[in-house]
Amino acid sequence: MSREPMIIDAFCGAGGAAMGYHRAGWRVVGVDLAPQPDYPFDFHQGDAVAFIRENGYRFDAIHASPPCQRHCALTAGTNQDRADRYPDLIAPTRDAIEQTGRPYVMEQPQGRAPIRRDITLCGEMYKIGVLRHRHFELGGWATTRPVHRPHRGRVRGWRHGQYHDGPYLAVYGEGGGKGSVAEWQEAMGIDWTADRKAIAEAIPPAYTQWIGERFIRAVRGHGADTLF
Repeated sequence: MSREPMIIDAFCGAGGAAMGYHRAGWRVVGVDLAPQPDYPFDFHQGDAVAFIRENGYRFDAIHASPPCQRHCALTAGTNQDRADRYPDLIAPTRDAIEQTGRPYVMEQPQGRAPIRRDITLCGEMYKIGVLRHRHFELGGWATTRPVHRPHRGRVRGWRHGQYHDGPYLAVYGEGGGKGSVAEWQEAMGIDWTADRKAIAEAIPPAYTQWIGERFIRAVRGHGADTLF
């Protein structure tokens, strides 16, 4: 493959995943139901599942981060009674992708999301200022599972009335010593948006750069990262 490979960034948000894939050598097209004025690449506003069904065959690969609220750790624990308020788009997304026949990556945070945990990434693997564990299901391709490094300390902030210092920030919510927007940007490696909610919902670009470099080798048929 001599041209730049193309990947859909479904449920793209402000583009944390997209930036990582871009740095790995992909041409990225983002899709989201909500407007994303800070998205740094080509953007299509609309239903992500429908976009995949209609256009997925035009791309070399697909990344999808379906809404996580239904299965995240907070909903599964404290807010179990609210789970039905959130859409469950994981199965419809996977079905749409599989119908295209394209290899894919599907991402979800810690919790009970029904995806395979083929890879789990953590900020300490990339020496960034968040822990932010994320699970990734790989469809149609495989790569070596990375080593989860020991954490160097605590997440900074207040817990049960006591303040704890540490090398990581909690990039979500308000208060509790969570940090400023500038601190969040630096910790996450995101400098193209100052939207606090968008940063809180993003994937650190370091994660998808690591995945994207291996994914592109698989698509091109190079090395141990392979399609199947």
